[in-house]
Amino acid sequence: MRLYQRISRYVTRDTPLGEALQAIVNLMAEFMHSDSCLLYLLDKGELVLVAGKSPNPGAIGEVRLRLDEGLTGWVARERRILAISRESYNDPRFKFFRDLPEDTYESFLSAPVIAKNRVVGVLNLQHRQARSHGGDDIELMTTAGEQIGCLVTQALVHAAELDDASFVELVLTQKQTSHAR
Repeated sequence: MRLYQRISRYVTRDTPLGEALQAIVNLMAEFMHSDSCLLYLLDKGELVLVAGKSPNPGAIGEVRLRLDEGLTGWVARERRILAISRESYNDPRFKFFRDLPEDTYESFLSAPVIAKNRVVGVLNLQHRQARSHGGDDIELMTTAGEQIGCLVTQALVHAAELDDASFVELVLTQKQTSHAR
């Protein structure tokens, strides 16, 4: 619960998006005792590494993969969580990246980042040692991916627009539109 509360604070505050995403990645890594946590967001059909708790911060913005590449691409394409407890680098879907030492890590847990029922990215956790991921870990990753998705889409709205917004009108207009169908 504490992790969700801390992530939620980034969703509700006016923190720059990159800073908020990096903080969330660090929180996830700390909470899950992982050796790596990487966040990819979609950009023109490619997944781009945008935040990470990893030994190579120079890979941020540089590592890119298509949706048909690697475990991360598979998670985005299939909209499914993926948990591999050992030898994730031997999975046939695996793609090696020279700039990511995480490619030698044993376990891999990955969830799609979802916003408005669309995949907008992927969140990965990796451990150097083998580790089984239970239902609680999977639920935590799924929910964190949803919270990150909300944060990313919310970043499209400028704070000044909130001052002038008519939230009641928005709700009532959507309600009338759904009844007309």
